[in-house]
Amino acid sequence: MVGRLNEKVAIVTGGSRGIGEAIARAFAGEGARVVIASRKIEGLEQVAASINADYPGAVFAKACHLGKAEEIAALVDWVEKEVGVAEVLVNNAATNPYLGPMLMTPDGAWEKTFEVNVKGYFVATREVVQRLLARDRAGSIINISSVFGMGAAPLQGVYGMTKAAIISMTKTLAAELGQAKIRVNAVAPGLVETYFAAAIVQDETMRGHFTSRAPLGRYAQPKEIAGAVVYLASDESSFVTGQTFALDGGYTSS
Repeated sequence: MVGRLNEKVAIVTGGSRGIGEAIARAFAGEGARVVIASRKIEGLEQVAASINADYPGAVFAKACHLGKAEEIAALVDWVEKEVGVAEVLVNNAATNPYLGPMLMTPDGAWEKTFEVNVKGYFVATREVVQRLLARDRAGSIINISSVFGMGAAPLQGVYGMTKAAIISMTKTLAAELGQAKIRVNAVAPGLVETYFAAAIVQDETMRGHFTSRAPLGRYAQPKEIAGAVVYLASDESSFVTGQTFALDGGYTSS
């Protein structure tokens, strides 16, 4: 059976758990060859083994610090040599080391958040796009933003700043790369049950802030984000670029 991503090569950063893992599994199910990347190889190898049990040979694991430009460049070089030229990039790796009033954010946390959430996305995109341009190949870049980048982000202000920056970067790169047949879009999840969001999901007051405002009245599971990313990676979205899709149960509509 031919999938929607048959024979496409994709890189998914932050692929060792949560939304990244769900995206990698969905991509594999649609016929893609997927390289998952994050800092620790052990978690990546466990995810790759689990997905490959269902889709043999579909997923490859490669450790990479997504805040280090030289490691990102080495990752994309390795993908090209070992798997093929990446036509799809999902920038998903993110960090959020501080929860509290924005002006109290420690300098180290501020710098780390921007290093991974903005610079990492930018460098990974640059490395993938350079190779696509050199070969006159079409491609799809999907940036994982957040509803915190679409409005106020109390107690998560710096994280929200980085996610707003990703939305801006998405629009600009879409405008600049459209003629090269490279599409750039973003998805902005609301509250999703992941290790990353555990502090919110497990806190009744914070969780209620999201679920009470969302018309669907609940938080999401990672696989509910993955479906939209498959669409944006596939040729079904060939006329879609520069857009940010809020996947939030209606949270931002109220």
